[in-house]
Amino acid sequence: MQRFSIRHHGAGFGPQAIVVGLLAILTGCSTPPPKPEPAPVSVAPEAPPPVAVVSPPALPEPAFSSQAPTPRDYRRDAANHLYARNTQRIFPGKLPPLLYAVGVVQIDIDRMGHVTDIRWMRAPTHAPEVIAEIERSVRQAAPFPAPARMGRVTYTDTWLWHKSGRFQLDTLTEGQL
Repeated sequence: MQRFSIRHHGAGFGPQAIVVGLLAILTGCSTPPPKPEPAPVSVAPEAPPPVAVVSPPALPEPAFSSQAPTPRDYRRDAANHLYARNTQRIFPGKLPPLLYAVGVVQIDIDRMGHVTDIRWMRAPTHAPEVIAEIERSVRQAAPFPAPARMGRVTYTDTWLWHKSGRFQLDTLTEGQL
């Protein structure tokens, strides 16, 4: 194994010179001291910017509304609305004595007439396709008349479903044979 050593050749590379050289290199790598911050200049305060008064955006108005004072009265407006949205699916005349399905549904309507919830009080579980179709029909009919006097409403109606896929609502039924 070969050893390396620094020999003094009289050229000024003694141990003291090496230490001084390393210190000089390290000093050159240090960061300069921070500059003193300029003295603050006193300036007269500016007037505050004018305050803009911003009104909250106006809530959108419902397309149409119901003046019904109670959920029972609102039910008639909702049934008429559903009939208007499903004219081809309403069973005309008196229903036959035996129906394919009967379902009782509670529907929550917000102040704008949007459906917020559908709950089954009596679901026709033997006909899951009817359950899905009633829920789809209700959601597609939205927005309903906005319950102006009540703010929001939960109303109940009974769907009388014929095997043809047509229906009547108990609120507007023409009766049964």
